[in-house]
Amino acid sequence: MLVKSFRWAQQHSAHYPKLGPVLYATSIQYFAIQLFVALKWTPPYSLSRDTISDLGNTACGTWNGRYVCSPLHSLMNVSFVVLGITMTLGSVLISRYFANGRASEAGFAAMAISGLGVIMVGFFPENSVPTLHGLGAAIPFALGNASLIILALSFKMPAVLRVYSFLSGVMALLGLVAYASSHYLGLGEGGMERVVAYPQTVCLVVIGFYLAARYSAPQRPRTIRTRASGRTTSDLERS
Repeated sequence: MLVKSFRWAQQHSAHYPKLGPVLYATSIQYFAIQLFVALKWTPPYSLSRDTISDLGNTACGTWNGRYVCSPLHSLMNVSFVVLGITMTLGSVLISRYFANGRASEAGFAAMAISGLGVIMVGFFPENSVPTLHGLGAAIPFALGNASLIILALSFKMPAVLRVYSFLSGVMALLGLVAYASSHYLGLGEGGMERVVAYPQTVCLVVIGFYLAARYSAPQRPRTIRTRASGRTTSDLERS
């Protein structure tokens, strides 16, 4: 099914140029679902102590030294899968229509692969197949955040978005080093994980809204000079 979606995206990207940006923007559901699922925890969910993956844990009990019980774990895992799909398909569509060079294409390709990792996180909760879950999380943590830096240096967007994307990628990768070495810097395991994970998704939402707004803005008619008369006309006049 996912392969068919890729083929459809490649074939129809030119006909639906806003679909990729809209998919990126819908990544915001990831934060809304997290909040909703966390509010159902008893005892209360802790942003500093508990990890994002704990929200998708399918059992109640002690996990990695902390008590985990997520009644709406299925909803959280669906959210992971949906986020991964929007990252992958959105990146394919945006790359086909908006990429302005091989470097930016590489950046979107890295983000698309990262989306596949997020899908793995949803399909393999932390307490089901820990190895596959960990691999799925590691892909966007490393490759996805690196793609933010690549896009900041190569993708055509306003300077403020370039700086924001670059700093987000750098901060997340530095956070990854701290997280992987169990240096949580007073934020707790869950807090440091969010330093690694959240900047990437926020950037997707911001870039999605920017591209959607850019495409929606009125386009100035192109000016065309005819060789014979030297007369200048616009696309609107010709129609």
